[in-house]
Amino acid sequence: MEHVLAILLAGGAGERLYPLTRDTAKPSVPFGGAYRIIDFALSNCINSNVRRIFILTQYKSLDLIRHVRDGWNILSPELGEFIEVIPPMKNVHEDWYKGTADAVFQNFQNIVVEAPDHVLILSGDHIYKMNYHEMLDWHSRQNADITIATIQVPPSEAERFGVAEIAEDYRIVGFEEKPRHGNPKRSRFDSSMVSASMGIYLFNTSVLLEAVRGDAQCLGSSHDFGRDVIPHNLDKLRVVAYDFRDMNAKQVRYWRDVGTLDAYYEANMDLVSVVPEFNLYDHRWPIRTNVIQNPPAKFVFAQEGRRMGVAVDSIVSAGCIVSGGRVMHSILSPGVRVNSYCEIEYSILMPGVNIGRESRIRRTIINTGVNVPPVSIIGFDLDADRAAGYQISEGGIVVVA
Repeated sequence: MEHVLAILLAGGAGERLYPLTRDTAKPSVPFGGAYRIIDFALSNCINSNVRRIFILTQYKSLDLIRHVRDGWNILSPELGEFIEVIPPMKNVHEDWYKGTADAVFQNFQNIVVEAPDHVLILSGDHIYKMNYHEMLDWHSRQNADITIATIQVPPSEAERFGVAEIAEDYRIVGFEEKPRHGNPKRSRFDSSMVSASMGIYLFNTSVLLEAVRGDAQCLGSSHDFGRDVIPHNLDKLRVVAYDFRDMNAKQVRYWRDVGTLDAYYEANMDLVSVVPEFNLYDHRWPIRTNVIQNPPAKFVFAQEGRRMGVAVDSIVSAGCIVSGGRVMHSILSPGVRVNSYCEIEYSILMPGVNIGRESRIRRTIINTGVNVPPVSIIGFDLDADRAAGYQISEGGIVVVA
């Protein structure tokens, strides 16, 4: 994989994830307690032996840059390996990045200098485990110009995705964006399913450079790979589908776009199921991150009655203190403090959150560093929560920013 360059798109504002993205880029939002969202794509790269990586940033990127600097300095420049964070530099025109394809076009010369045989385009806000080496093997065997990773989903869920129409030779001959007619094109890989695009693209380098150059000259383009570059080249190039093989080693293939508050919440809750849908504990496919120095988690008080420091079916990160409170089906990020007589259920507490005594929290995301006053009740009465100024997602998740 030394001839592959990965470009990780991490510049989006993440408006649908607001207010979690109020102060940081979407790929830098904490996830699963100890991690950031971007850690999953980066871990896939390292585990797949892809060791030349550009991260293209734009929106409120300082936190993301520091996370990568401190936690991902594990490669050897002497061997030509790197993870390079590249902000917009207006190399080819005077605008900021206008879309995913434009972000790559503005880094045209950086790609040329690296001279890779193939370029892998990735999103920084998806949760999954994938061996990109297997995708490259498929790309080569199919003599493809562009390969798009697809995942099989039931036809009933097709309206959430862009669905690929795949010919007998695995060539993609059409796309249908979020079909609602109830009869989407069935998958070439399984006729009972449909093949949805995962937003992962593998290009021959010369094809990529020509494609983004052409897109930059198209006045009506939104300069997006999925909406513009790929559809415009289906008839001109050999664009094939790759059927996602999940390294998560579970019965159901796992891939989540965590671009909305509800999707983010559900993906976190997947981690605390009795049998987690996404496995963080598989040492064969480790998920890496920036490990900040913290003492071990601590549980204080074990008396009869309500005052008991306990956590069940939960993730409790380093530096947490559960002091006489009860935590159920929740995720506690590093440095969280749960004080006496509290009850936390089905919630996500970001780093440094402090929950005051005798508070009750349910189905709530509490953002980094928030100090919840004693005797607070959140998540039980959505009208009261809305009146208190908290944001409520479409799925009824309360967000305390």
